[in-house]
Amino acid sequence: MTRKGLVLVFAAGLVFSACVSRLVKNLDPESREFLSKVRFIVTKGERHTFLQLPPSERQVFIEDFWKKRDPTPETEENEYKDTYFKRIEEASLLFRDGNEPGWIQDRGRIYILLGPPTNRETYPRGITFYGIPTEVWYYGWFPIWFVDPAWNGTYRLDPDSAQQLAEIMSVQMYLKPFVAAEKGALEFNADIIERADGAPAVKVVIPYAKIWFKADGDKLVTTLTVSLEITDAKEANVWTDRREQVIETTDKQLTEAFSTDYVLEIPLTAPPGDYMLRVEIRSAADESVARKVIPLKIKGILPIS
Repeated sequence: MTRKGLVLVFAAGLVFSACVSRLVKNLDPESREFLSKVRFIVTKGERHTFLQLPPSERQVFIEDFWKKRDPTPETEENEYKDTYFKRIEEASLLFRDGNEPGWIQDRGRIYILLGPPTNRETYPRGITFYGIPTEVWYYGWFPIWFVDPAWNGTYRLDPDSAQQLAEIMSVQMYLKPFVAAEKGALEFNADIIERADGAPAVKVVIPYAKIWFKADGDKLVTTLTVSLEITDAKEANVWTDRREQVIETTDKQLTEAFSTDYVLEIPLTAPPGDYMLRVEIRSAADESVARKVIPLKIKGILPIS
């Protein structure tokens, strides 16, 4: 990836972390405060789920959010949570200059995610005679540069250090606790219907609330792999079908469709007889799988494809 590409990727991450969805405006103060404080560690899927929850279920979500990140769940203390909030307090005190709260600034963000640097060099009037305020943080031998081009106390990550930005991103991902995707959330209903031409089809209905998405820029995307198999009384294969359904949406569109269903109709082809239809759906976003087996009776004479 080019240096410009790396800078844009990292900048997009900063913007995403700082942005507050319009849905947040409808949250109660406690829920809004939670989303604000966890902006650096909450996943896109978690954030989306939280915004869709009724108020009565948000506290349970918050408790589960921290429980999944607890390195020692067998103890009463949650060391990760305690350290995270301690670093927020420290960053707020350390980086009080600038036009944003210290913990939200770039220095605060890095401090919260990586902890205090091994060594911190400050150059309030720049490294050179014509320089700008600069800080260099070292984590071991690894340097991270911050600059204040506006001379207002708000230090930004140096955009010219493309390789550093890439390594910072890598380190951040490494230090974040692994949070597994929710498994088994995918659900669907399947019914045999008769089409206008008399041919049978299976109607698959998946609630949007049960579909997990991944962020791709400004969009939410997933691919559902739908596999069908018709078997006879001896469980011999009669017909199979496999197709990938790419679903692409946005936060706003998904919010509007959240209480509705994603519907898919697939024609079935087999000789007249009694069968079993196996339906399997796999979600690429969280790798969850849902399956159903339903009886199938075909009356008409249909060619086998």
